[in-house]
Amino acid sequence: MRRAAVAVAAGAMAVSLAACGSAKSSGSDDSSAPSAKKGDDIKVGLLLPENKTARYEKFDRPQIEKKIKELTNNKAVIDYNNARQDANLQAQQVDTMITNKVDVLILDAVDAKAIQNSIQKAVDAGIKVVAYDRLAEGPISAYTSFDNVQVGKTQGEALLKALGSKATKSSKIVMINGSVTDPNAKQFKEGAHSVLDGKVTIAKEYDTKEWSPDNANSEMETAISAVGAKNIAGVYSANDGMAGGAITALKAAGITAPVTGQDAELAAVQRIVTGEQYMSVFKSYPQEAQIAAEMAVALAKGESLDSIAKDKVSSDSAKDIPSVLVPVVSLTTDNINDTVIKDGFYTVADICTGKYKTACDKIGLQ
Repeated sequence: MRRAAVAVAAGAMAVSLAACGSAKSSGSDDSSAPSAKKGDDIKVGLLLPENKTARYEKFDRPQIEKKIKELTNNKAVIDYNNARQDANLQAQQVDTMITNKVDVLILDAVDAKAIQNSIQKAVDAGIKVVAYDRLAEGPISAYTSFDNVQVGKTQGEALLKALGSKATKSSKIVMINGSVTDPNAKQFKEGAHSVLDGKVTIAKEYDTKEWSPDNANSEMETAISAVGAKNIAGVYSANDGMAGGAITALKAAGITAPVTGQDAELAAVQRIVTGEQYMSVFKSYPQEAQIAAEMAVALAKGESLDSIAKDKVSSDSAKDIPSVLVPVVSLTTDNINDTVIKDGFYTVADICTGKYKTACDKIGLQ
């Protein structure tokens, strides 16, 4: 499902996908080739990484489940679990999926490297694995996500735009990156640095354990003490949850500075409306989810992925994985109507509640 809101960013798809990592070994087989055909009565395992970020339970899970049901005439069985940011728990959940004899597994890894042995066990048991949102290590059969380097670039470019004339080498920026266990966080950071380095000074930088808003709040407080409240020009936050934690610390210190984010969470959109947060990265989770569902159903039925995945990516443990990367959009006050509202994420009534009504009126969000 390609919406108008994301179509404008289609240029972001023009990336060198095959260069994503140095391949050491290939996947377990040619995942795009048909195997034994099955009907609609398939069993799909779905494992998501955590429930602190609103997107997984609000958007990803229901969209994936809905599309799988549509593609199988409502005959598919979906076995779901959430790891709650616990890599060991997720490994146990993979074992359960193997015991339950799912035909295919959609996996969003808590720890992309730690899950490799579990993926190998699943593949050895005849289960194809679709890496969802994060490129897990191991013999993956298919992968869908967003152009994660482009996400970081989009955030960095937005931050420079927000700084305007203050975007100088003497301007001090605090960077609050995601968890080191998430391969996407590394790519977000890479993209952001490619834009920010040389343009501003990165005064403090953190890799935030578990993407925790509380940890981000503590990091921001530490940065304010070290850099000085008057010296912080802006904050790069890799997602909305951490942006919220950082903004709490900034407000407590009396600092007004542009802050980036990602995921278009409702609280973040409301902060954008009031000016507390400058931007978020809008990502069409319905599009990503539906692609994952299409991949999983095709693999479970023994069908080719050729009509779904036109590109390839490689990881440190697998090469030429059939892949689809979905484009992204910078969400600011200028395009709330054309993104989250148009795509049905929220209504104006959802956003413009109580204390946000006046701010909504000021930017013409009615």
